[in-house]
Amino acid sequence: MNILVTNDDGILAPALRALRSELAALGRVVVVAPDRDQSATSHSLTLHRPFRIHRHEADIYSVDGTPTDCVVCAWYGLLEAPPDLVISGINHGPNMGEDVFYSGTVAAAIEGAMQGSPALSVSLATRELTDFVAPASFVARLARRVMERGLPRRRLLNVNIPFRPWEEIRGVAVTTLGSRVYRDTLVRKVDPRGRDYYWIGGEDPVWDPREGTDFNAVHEGWISVTPLKLDLTDEPAVDTVQEWNLQK
Repeated sequence: MNILVTNDDGILAPALRALRSELAALGRVVVVAPDRDQSATSHSLTLHRPFRIHRHEADIYSVDGTPTDCVVCAWYGLLEAPPDLVISGINHGPNMGEDVFYSGTVAAAIEGAMQGSPALSVSLATRELTDFVAPASFVARLARRVMERGLPRRRLLNVNIPFRPWEEIRGVAVTTLGSRVYRDTLVRKVDPRGRDYYWIGGEDPVWDPREGTDFNAVHEGWISVTPLKLDLTDEPAVDTVQEWNLQK
């Protein structure tokens, strides 16, 4: 079995080593990751400049591009055959609720699902320094289950793991996407030459604590597993908008 591992934290992210080690028992593990941090790049592709692929050692490559570029490169050039499973992560920080639309981690898994592979995006809900051994071991067990049971076409699992001692994690909860209150702001600064520049920043996110959501599960100490599908069509709204009798 060929397993493609990527991320948006970059080729030097320590989670990659732990994940590669734990997945080795399942088959060949190929790492194709960005050469630098590509957080919040969403599903962007590099279209207006060439990029380079660097081979670090056998089955480990970095790409001068986005997480989505990494999956496309692996699918259409680096691997002799399409991967049997795509795993994106383990991200250093959560990817829950509407943040999945910004996340390069989730986007890489989505690209894997678009190309026809079962896919997982995995995040550890902390930005503190930590090791990823126990989370990586869980991902390997989940990967084995996915390969045994399969996923429907164009589906993926978005996984968020609480940051707490492993013995304090209560188990696994299958969840829905939560919703957070956005308080991002545009921060204006002035450089030494008197020119304005800007940061998108703001307060830490505040989440709606509804039961059954990814945020609530992680907050309560459960590993959140959220099945996602690629079809965003709002089926009930199709009939509603049909009733508008739109004309050209």
